[in-house]
Amino acid sequence: MRGCFCFGSCLLLLLNAVPAADQSLVENPELAAYFEAEVSKIESQNTLFNYTTLGGWEAARPQLRQRLFSMLGLQPLPERTALQPQVVGVVEEADFRVEKLHFQSSPGLYVTANLYLPKVIEGPLPAVLYVCGHASVKEGSTSFGNKVGYQHHGAWYARNGYACLTIDTLQLGEIEGIHHGTYKYNRWWWNSSGYTPAGVEAWNCIRALDYLETRSEVDQNRVGVTGRSGGGAYSWWIAALDDRIKCAVPVAGITTLRNHVVDGCVEGHCDCMFMANLFRWDYASVAALVAPRPLLISNSDKDTIFPLEGVVEIHRQTRHIYELYGKSDQLGLQITEGPHKDTQELRVHAFRWMNRWLKNDDALVDKTATKFFEPPQLQVFTELPEDERNTSIDKDFVITAAAPSEQESFAMLKDRFDWAKVTKSKLLADVFVAWPTAADWPQVLSSEQLAIRQDVQSVRLLGHRAKFKSEDHVSLTLDLLTPLENSEESTFPKSVSNGRSICLVVADKRQWQQYLTGFIATGDGAAETSANDFCKLINSKLDGGFQVVVFCPRGVGPNAWVGDEKKQIQIRRRFQLIGTTVDTARVWDIRQAIAMLRGLAGGKSKLDVIATGTNGWLSLVAVTFQQGVSSLSVSGLDLSPDQLPVFLGQARIVSPHELFMLAAVQCPVAVSDSSSELIRLQQMLTEVP
Repeated sequence: MRGCFCFGSCLLLLLNAVPAADQSLVENPELAAYFEAEVSKIESQNTLFNYTTLGGWEAARPQLRQRLFSMLGLQPLPERTALQPQVVGVVEEADFRVEKLHFQSSPGLYVTANLYLPKVIEGPLPAVLYVCGHASVKEGSTSFGNKVGYQHHGAWYARNGYACLTIDTLQLGEIEGIHHGTYKYNRWWWNSSGYTPAGVEAWNCIRALDYLETRSEVDQNRVGVTGRSGGGAYSWWIAALDDRIKCAVPVAGITTLRNHVVDGCVEGHCDCMFMANLFRWDYASVAALVAPRPLLISNSDKDTIFPLEGVVEIHRQTRHIYELYGKSDQLGLQITEGPHKDTQELRVHAFRWMNRWLKNDDALVDKTATKFFEPPQLQVFTELPEDERNTSIDKDFVITAAAPSEQESFAMLKDRFDWAKVTKSKLLADVFVAWPTAADWPQVLSSEQLAIRQDVQSVRLLGHRAKFKSEDHVSLTLDLLTPLENSEESTFPKSVSNGRSICLVVADKRQWQQYLTGFIATGDGAAETSANDFCKLINSKLDGGFQVVVFCPRGVGPNAWVGDEKKQIQIRRRFQLIGTTVDTARVWDIRQAIAMLRGLAGGKSKLDVIATGTNGWLSLVAVTFQQGVSSLSVSGLDLSPDQLPVFLGQARIVSPHELFMLAAVQCPVAVSDSSSELIRLQQMLTEVP
């Protein structure tokens, strides 16, 4: 019978498809150096060895915990609404029974679970919250939940005198939600809202503890948590966040930021394994929040997505905090032989740790963990509830800033300078924290003269391509097109003439290709630019006497990263792990291009910026924070989630409408071919005093 069910692990499928190496960075050495430098910076700033006294750690701990709540999308904490628990059935074995139940952690957010209990209960029992890893147990389109794949753990605990509540996860539960938002489905707006499925799993764990408090069989002072793989990660979240957990055994659920970003382990993980790293933490900070409660860090030695070296480093730093408490005996490190797998060796150590700290029992384990049931026996729902929000919880789990009403917008614009100052400060402190400290305008690294197609241009042109340093390990190029006059300098940067107007055009991939076809001589014959809108735009500015700069930020056009779409996704995911996004970094690049051009021109030239689509949004933010732009022209601004810029946590603070208004306060903004709401905001600027 069991052969007709699918027992799989989606995390292991990812692992098998992705070798444990920095494969997305191999062909991008400068990008690899950038991530190495950023991780090193975070490591030095956030090492736990910076806490030299227990008093210093204790003073910092409450804020650290609140920051973890925030990075999991749990700040403010959702309302603790009625759980509405229902036990829908019971299955029995000789010495234990299993209640099949569900509760709602928030209205419509269902948690399906199995509660394992001994047949004979003589008093309140120690309890274990078991959170499952990525086991897919299905028959056709019916999911029985990953709780079925990990049933042997719950059975062992019940057979040894525990109550064990085993809960399904958002993905791979009976109601199948999504963990793979950025990994698979391009839901990059998760970054903007600060949403991560890790937060939903943490919240479900908090509410699971609330449920256990309603059960008379449970001793509230003896509650532990364990789970492996994804369940190991969720064990970390709940143990760090909630002191009701008295003992924890996270199995194969944590490693260092270096392993994820530099060594490429992120490529073997879905989004549920990560917080939105708004405060640029390394993961030892999560582990330390469990101190001084009994904690066993458990892993195998050949686990390629939680490498041995990273696990040992987490333990090394966490041990320092336990030593400050004088509780080194309450921290353990268990390394067994084997791959990323639910091995018997890992189970036995977890069982003994729980016995030691929840039952004061050091006796040898004499029972193995065994599966007793076929999947349908543990199924909770025969029909899924129509009011479920599990499959759409990513859209409203985190509270985001609503678009201001017209009346509110008028009020903001009326006091626009004070409002802009306060709002920009919030964004700098909470969203754009990874930007470097601005220094002098960036220096030119090298330049070369371009071979320009003169046969289709309205004016003869001089072209230069310059390379400049946007920040450490990020060198970018831009092209400068200058109407040719005998008095012009022929070398860069002297060709950036004082007093001549400059137009910075921020190009996307498609526009860059159009520009190359229309302006750069490649020996392929004459180019027809009349039907090329982007080239027509450039020519119109050249005809108007402007010098035109064509620029693509990092990862685009001449600054593109090598790799197919899957590799590009994994590069983007690395940015979120170091507390930023690709779009945030690209805004910095546009800022630096503006700063360099202003510096080369001696600050005397008029500087206009033109951009469309996503680059239009990025340029709006760039001119908000970078002085010296005379005007900004944007078009194609879309307010749909998939088209908006992605800035980590930005949507909690300001709406896209407010991003637009911030730029309009800073410099004149012309908007066309865009959302009517944004055009209305532009009109309002002329109506307020």
